[in-house]
Amino acid sequence: MRILVVEDDLEAQRYLVQGLKEAGHVVDDAADGETGLNLALSRPYDVAIVDRMLPKMDGLKLVEEVREHGNVTPVLFLSALSDVDDRVKGLKAGGDDYLTKPYAFVELLARIDALMRRRSPAAVKTRLQVGDLELDLLTRAANRGNTPIDLQPREFRLLEYLMRHAGQVVTRTMLLESVWEYHFDPQTNVIDVHISRLRAKIDKGFDTPLLHTVRGAGYMIRARA
Repeated sequence: MRILVVEDDLEAQRYLVQGLKEAGHVVDDAADGETGLNLALSRPYDVAIVDRMLPKMDGLKLVEEVREHGNVTPVLFLSALSDVDDRVKGLKAGGDDYLTKPYAFVELLARIDALMRRRSPAAVKTRLQVGDLELDLLTRAANRGNTPIDLQPREFRLLEYLMRHAGQVVTRTMLLESVWEYHFDPQTNVIDVHISRLRAKIDKGFDTPLLHTVRGAGYMIRARA
Protein backbone atom coordinates (compact mmCIF):
# COMPACT_ATOMS: atom_id res chain seq x y z
CA MET A 1 0.00 0.00 0.00
CA ARG A 2 1.04 3.62 -0.49
CA ILE A 3 0.65 5.55 2.74
CA LEU A 4 0.95 9.27 3.48
CA VAL A 5 2.29 10.22 6.92
CA VAL A 6 1.85 13.83 8.09
CA GLU A 7 3.69 14.27 11.39
CA ASP A 8 5.74 17.26 12.59
CA ASP A 9 7.61 15.43 15.36
CA LEU A 10 10.58 14.23 13.31
CA GLU A 11 11.55 11.46 15.72
CA ALA A 12 8.00 10.13 15.81
CA GLN A 13 7.82 10.49 12.04
CA ARG A 14 11.01 8.48 11.49
CA TYR A 15 9.79 5.71 13.81
CA LEU A 16 6.44 5.50 12.05
CA VAL A 17 7.82 5.67 8.51
CA GLN A 18 10.47 3.05 9.23
CA GLY A 19 7.92 0.68 10.75
CA LEU A 20 5.53 1.06 7.82
CA LYS A 21 8.32 0.46 5.31
CA GLU A 22 9.44 -2.64 7.19
CA ALA A 23 5.83 -3.85 6.96
CA GLY A 24 6.12 -3.62 3.17
CA HIS A 25 4.39 -0.31 2.52
CA VAL A 26 5.49 2.61 0.33
CA VAL A 27 5.50 5.79 2.41
CA ASP A 28 5.55 9.51 1.66
CA ASP A 29 5.95 11.90 4.59
CA ALA A 30 5.38 15.55 5.38
CA ALA A 31 6.23 17.63 8.45
CA ASP A 32 3.53 20.31 8.09
CA GLY A 33 -0.08 20.55 7.06
CA GLU A 34 0.42 22.49 3.84
CA THR A 35 2.93 20.01 2.45
CA GLY A 36 0.70 17.14 3.56
CA LEU A 37 -2.28 18.68 1.76
CA ASN A 38 -0.30 19.16 -1.45
CA LEU A 39 0.82 15.54 -1.39
CA ALA A 40 -2.66 14.25 -0.58
CA LEU A 41 -4.16 16.10 -3.53
CA SER A 42 -1.41 15.34 -6.05
CA ARG A 43 -0.82 11.61 -5.54
CA PRO A 44 -3.06 8.58 -4.94
CA TYR A 45 -2.80 7.03 -1.46
CA ASP A 46 -4.43 4.00 0.10
CA VAL A 47 -4.32 5.51 3.61
CA ALA A 48 -3.27 8.82 5.17
CA ILE A 49 -2.02 9.02 8.77
CA VAL A 50 -2.38 12.59 10.03
CA ASP A 51 -1.35 14.23 13.30
CA ARG A 52 -3.87 16.67 14.77
CA MET A 53 -1.47 19.44 15.75
CA LEU A 54 0.62 20.52 12.76
CA PRO A 55 2.43 23.73 11.73
CA LYS A 56 1.10 25.86 8.84
CA MET A 57 -2.21 23.94 8.74
CA ASP A 58 -3.63 21.78 11.52
CA GLY A 59 -4.74 18.22 10.88
CA LEU A 60 -8.45 18.99 11.06
CA LYS A 61 -8.21 21.68 8.41
CA LEU A 62 -6.03 19.46 6.24
CA VAL A 63 -8.58 16.65 6.22
CA GLU A 64 -11.48 19.06 5.68
CA GLU A 65 -9.70 20.48 2.62
CA VAL A 66 -9.00 16.96 1.31
CA ARG A 67 -12.67 16.03 1.63
CA GLU A 68 -13.81 19.28 -0.02
CA HIS A 69 -11.80 18.26 -3.07
CA GLY A 70 -13.72 14.96 -3.25
CA ASN A 71 -10.76 12.88 -2.07
CA VAL A 72 -12.01 9.77 -0.23
CA THR A 73 -8.64 8.38 0.93
CA PRO A 74 -9.16 6.79 4.39
CA VAL A 75 -7.64 8.98 7.11
CA LEU A 76 -6.34 7.79 10.46
CA PHE A 77 -5.79 10.60 12.95
CA LEU A 78 -2.82 10.03 15.23
CA SER A 79 -2.77 12.47 18.14
CA ALA A 80 -1.92 13.10 21.77
CA LEU A 81 -5.33 14.82 22.10
CA SER A 82 -7.35 12.02 23.64
CA ASP A 83 -10.54 13.64 25.00
CA VAL A 84 -13.83 12.44 23.59
CA ASP A 85 -14.49 15.92 22.14
CA ASP A 86 -11.15 15.81 20.31
CA ARG A 87 -11.88 12.39 18.83
CA VAL A 88 -15.35 13.51 17.76
CA LYS A 89 -13.91 16.63 16.07
CA GLY A 90 -11.48 14.45 14.15
CA LEU A 91 -14.19 12.14 12.89
CA LYS A 92 -16.52 15.02 12.00
CA ALA A 93 -13.73 16.69 10.03
CA GLY A 94 -13.63 13.66 7.77
CA GLY A 95 -11.37 11.24 9.61
CA ASP A 96 -12.16 7.54 9.45
CA ASP A 97 -10.38 6.49 12.64
CA TYR A 98 -8.60 8.06 15.58
CA LEU A 99 -5.66 6.59 17.52
CA THR A 100 -4.18 8.34 20.53
CA LYS A 101 -0.51 8.60 21.45
CA PRO A 102 1.31 6.73 22.81
CA TYR A 103 0.20 3.82 20.67
CA ALA A 104 1.23 0.24 19.95
CA PHE A 105 2.53 -0.11 16.40
CA VAL A 106 0.79 -3.47 15.95
CA GLU A 107 -2.52 -1.76 16.75
CA LEU A 108 -1.80 0.93 14.18
CA LEU A 109 -1.17 -1.75 11.53
CA ALA A 110 -4.40 -3.50 12.52
CA ARG A 111 -6.34 -0.24 12.17
CA ILE A 112 -4.84 0.35 8.72
CA ASP A 113 -5.98 -3.13 7.68
CA ALA A 114 -9.45 -2.42 9.08
CA LEU A 115 -9.67 0.82 7.09
CA MET A 116 -8.81 -1.04 3.91
CA ARG A 117 -11.45 -3.71 4.58
CA ARG A 118 -14.11 -1.00 4.90
CA ARG A 119 -13.49 0.24 1.39
CA SER A 120 -15.64 -1.12 -1.39
CA PRO A 121 -14.21 -4.20 -3.15
CA ALA A 122 -13.96 -2.22 -6.37
CA ALA A 123 -11.70 0.33 -4.69
CA VAL A 124 -9.16 -2.18 -3.41
CA LYS A 125 -7.36 -4.29 -5.97
CA THR A 126 -5.75 -7.42 -4.60
CA ARG A 127 -4.82 -8.94 -7.96
CA LEU A 128 -3.35 -7.30 -11.06
CA GLN A 129 -3.33 -8.88 -14.51
CA VAL A 130 -1.79 -7.99 -17.85
CA GLY A 131 -2.27 -10.66 -20.49
CA ASP A 132 -1.38 -13.98 -18.87
CA LEU A 133 0.77 -12.28 -16.22
CA GLU A 134 -0.82 -12.13 -12.76
CA LEU A 135 0.34 -10.46 -9.56
CA ASP A 136 -1.32 -11.26 -6.22
CA LEU A 137 -0.85 -8.30 -3.88
CA LEU A 138 -1.90 -10.27 -0.79
CA THR A 139 0.28 -13.34 -1.17
CA ARG A 140 2.91 -11.39 -3.17
CA ALA A 141 2.98 -14.19 -5.73
CA ALA A 142 3.60 -13.67 -9.44
CA ASN A 143 2.69 -16.08 -12.23
CA ARG A 144 2.74 -16.02 -16.00
CA GLY A 145 0.42 -18.67 -17.32
CA ASN A 146 1.16 -21.68 -15.13
CA THR A 147 4.73 -20.61 -14.44
CA PRO A 148 5.52 -19.07 -11.03
CA ILE A 149 7.93 -16.13 -11.09
CA ASP A 150 10.31 -15.56 -8.20
CA LEU A 151 10.65 -11.82 -7.53
CA GLN A 152 12.88 -9.94 -5.14
CA PRO A 153 11.08 -7.25 -3.04
CA ARG A 154 12.24 -4.37 -5.28
CA GLU A 155 11.34 -6.31 -8.42
CA PHE A 156 7.87 -6.94 -6.99
CA ARG A 157 7.34 -3.23 -6.31
CA LEU A 158 8.61 -2.36 -9.79
CA LEU A 159 6.30 -4.86 -11.45
CA GLU A 160 3.35 -3.76 -9.31
CA TYR A 161 3.86 -0.14 -10.34
CA LEU A 162 4.17 -1.02 -14.02
CA MET A 163 1.05 -3.21 -13.90
CA ARG A 164 -0.97 -0.54 -12.10
CA HIS A 165 -0.11 1.71 -15.06
CA ALA A 166 -0.50 -0.94 -17.76
CA GLY A 167 -0.67 0.57 -21.24
CA GLN A 168 0.87 3.83 -20.05
CA VAL A 169 4.41 5.13 -20.47
CA VAL A 170 6.16 5.12 -17.09
CA THR A 171 9.12 7.53 -16.93
CA ARG A 172 12.36 7.17 -14.99
CA THR A 173 11.27 9.98 -12.68
CA MET A 174 8.02 8.18 -11.89
CA LEU A 175 9.90 4.98 -11.08
CA LEU A 176 12.55 6.73 -9.00
CA GLU A 177 9.90 8.47 -6.88
CA SER A 178 7.42 5.63 -6.56
CA VAL A 179 9.60 2.51 -6.41
CA TRP A 180 12.92 3.81 -5.07
CA GLU A 181 11.47 6.81 -3.22
CA TYR A 182 14.17 9.08 -4.65
CA HIS A 183 13.18 12.68 -5.35
CA PHE A 184 16.33 13.22 -7.36
CA ASP A 185 18.12 11.32 -10.11
CA PRO A 186 21.10 9.45 -8.58
CA GLN A 187 22.65 9.29 -12.08
CA THR A 188 23.09 5.52 -11.93
CA ASN A 189 21.78 2.65 -14.06
CA VAL A 190 19.78 1.18 -11.18
CA ILE A 191 16.51 1.34 -13.15
CA ASP A 192 18.02 -0.22 -16.28
CA VAL A 193 19.49 -3.08 -14.24
CA HIS A 194 16.20 -3.87 -12.50
CA ILE A 195 14.19 -3.55 -15.72
CA SER A 196 16.60 -5.97 -17.41
CA ARG A 197 16.27 -8.48 -14.57
CA LEU A 198 12.50 -8.13 -14.51
CA ARG A 199 12.24 -8.55 -18.29
CA ALA A 200 14.29 -11.74 -18.10
CA LYS A 201 11.91 -13.14 -15.47
CA ILE A 202 8.55 -12.24 -17.01
CA ASP A 203 9.34 -12.39 -20.76
CA LYS A 204 12.16 -14.89 -21.33
CA GLY A 205 10.81 -18.16 -22.69
CA PHE A 206 7.38 -16.72 -23.56
CA ASP A 207 6.10 -16.01 -27.07
CA THR A 208 4.73 -12.53 -26.38
CA PRO A 209 6.87 -9.89 -24.66
CA LEU A 210 5.01 -7.75 -22.13
CA LEU A 211 7.65 -5.28 -20.91
CA HIS A 212 8.63 -2.72 -23.53
CA THR A 213 11.13 0.12 -23.67
CA VAL A 214 9.68 3.31 -25.11
CA ARG A 215 12.71 5.02 -26.60
CA GLY A 216 13.36 8.45 -25.13
CA ALA A 217 10.39 8.21 -22.77
CA GLY A 218 10.51 5.25 -20.38
CA TYR A 219 8.87 1.84 -20.10
CA MET A 220 5.48 0.28 -20.64
CA ILE A 221 3.90 -3.02 -19.79
CA ARG A 222 1.13 -4.15 -22.12
CA ALA A 223 -0.34 -7.34 -23.51
CA ARG A 224 -0.19 -6.32 -27.19
CA ALA A 225 2.53 -4.73 -29.28
